[in-house]
Order: sequence, then structure tokens, then C-alpha cells
Amino acid sequence: MKDELQLLHCFLAVANAQNFRAAADQLGVTRSAVSQAMRKLEDQLGIALVHRTTRHVRLTEAGQTLHQQISGPLAAVQVALEEVSEEGPARGLLRVAVTSIAERFLSGPLISTFAAAHPHITLDVTVTDDESDIIAGGFDAGLRLGEVIEQDMIAIPLTGPQRQVVVATPSYLSAHGTPQHPNDLLGHRCIGWRAELELAPYRWEFQEDGRDFSLAVAPRVTTNDMLLMVRTALADGGITVGMEETFAPYLERGELVSVLDSYLPYFPGFYLYYPSRRNQPRKLRALVEHVKGWAPVAGSSPATKPTSEK
Repeated sequence: MKDELQLLHCFLAVANAQNFRAAADQLGVTRSAVSQAMRKLEDQLGIALVHRTTRHVRLTEAGQTLHQQISGPLAAVQVALEEVSEEGPARGLLRVAVTSIAERFLSGPLISTFAAAHPHITLDVTVTDDESDIIAGGFDAGLRLGEVIEQDMIAIPLTGPQRQVVVATPSYLSAHGTPQHPNDLLGHRCIGWRAELELAPYRWEFQEDGRDFSLAVAPRVTTNDMLLMVRTALADGGITVGMEETFAPYLERGELVSVLDSYLPYFPGFYLYYPSRRNQPRKLRALVEHVKGWAPVAGSSPATKPTSEK
């Protein structure tokens, strides 16, 4: 039975990662060991579970069926095994998908203090702006803005309300003028963001007289890297947009200044979220409690949020 469970865990890792190397890294074994385990499982079942290429792995119809049938039960088995060893420290691999703009989480101290407090947990953080299902992606939890989290998820606030700001250097504004209305941005050098190469650049979002609207600013520079946006703006490269927390140090030092503030409302902030299950793995509960310690004090949490923790 132990061997069969190991083979099934290996299959799940391959199915979620769709790549032998990534599955091997997740399991802490060699790629060869993953390949051998998959062949052994397929031989035992007498059917192919994956289509292999040099770069990718795709599930066969039988593989898709097996993945759907065993994902939930194996997760429950893992939780049960952790629960019977409740007296020991929380341990295991904890995979979290985090949006690239979650400054509070990604700045370093939250992660470093969690690692110090839980030496038996390996925290694997994937920074991604893909809003796909964290369960399908093989993640234990995610961290995003509350407005994009599915309503059936448990969500723990990490920050209070957030907002975007539009910023530039004082010298850029002195040379090119300060926009008084969002439409004025169409005459400026803008530094924009795009999630993926095949997608259009992000449309900058504003509010006027209670009405939300977005603007395609036709950026002169576009990137998927927020740090590059910050550096370009600091070098007098133009006007850019992003989360207020991201620009806070530069605004405080006067290296950047914000414009159009009256058109930029607050919205619900960042949440750690995860699937609603009867029993949560101890490693995930450890992260939840740690995040609660970094959450805003009572009275400063967002007015709206996804499903609250039960």
C-alpha cells in the first residue's frame, strides 16, 4: 500500500506541474525517479496516463480521470496523517501563488520570520499574475487582491484597503507638466504594465463622480516587471501606475510624487486564500496564523471580502 500511495503522489505532482522536472523538484527527487515511478504506475494499471514530449507532459483521457478521482482523497489522507502527529512541529512543502504586486508579502520580513518560526516547513512561493485556479495549479494557498478571489474560498486579510497611485519624478513633471485629469495622460510618456506578451497593456483605472472608467494610455514603455517600471520612472522616464505600497518609500523621500489622487479610490486589499475544507493541513494553518499576525489592526480591514474563515 505504501508503494502505491507514493506512486499516486508522484502522478499527482506530474499532473499538476505538467512537467517531469518541476514534479521532481516538488517531490525532492530526481527526474529519473519520477519517470520510473510513472512507468511503474502505468504498467500496473495497464494504460498510459500521460503523453510525453521533450518539454511538456499532457494527461491522457485515463490520466485526467484518475487525476479527478484521487486529488481530493489523497489530500484528505495527507491531512489525516498530519493530524495524527499533532504533537510534532508543522512540516512539509507549502506551495503559495502570490501576485507580483503584494508588497507586504513579497518585501521579505513576513517570509523570513515564517521560515524562522517553522524550520520544518519548506515554503515554495511562485510569483504569478495568472488568476487560474490554485487547486488545479497544485498550490496550497494563494495571495491576491480580494476583488479577484473566488467566492467559495476562505480568505484572510493581510492588508487594509489599498489603492493605485499615478507617479512621476518632480523633474519629469516640471519639464512636461502635471496632468490634471486622467485624459491628460494621453499626451505624456507613460510606463505601462502587461501580464503576458500576447495580452494588451493594462488599462489604467480611475473613478470620477462615482463612475469607474479605464484608460488605454498607449505606453511608450511596457513591461511585466514592476521593478523596471519603478526604476524607469525614477530615471525621469515618464509617468507610471502601481500599488501605493510599492511606491511608498519613494513618495516619502520625495523621489516620486503622486498625481490625479482624487481620481484614484480605495478598494479591498490583499488576502491569503485557500480552499474550504473540513480539516486544513497543519503547515497551512501555520501560515494562516502567521499572516494574521501581519494583518491590519481591528477597524482597518477592508469593508468587503470573500468568504470569511470558519
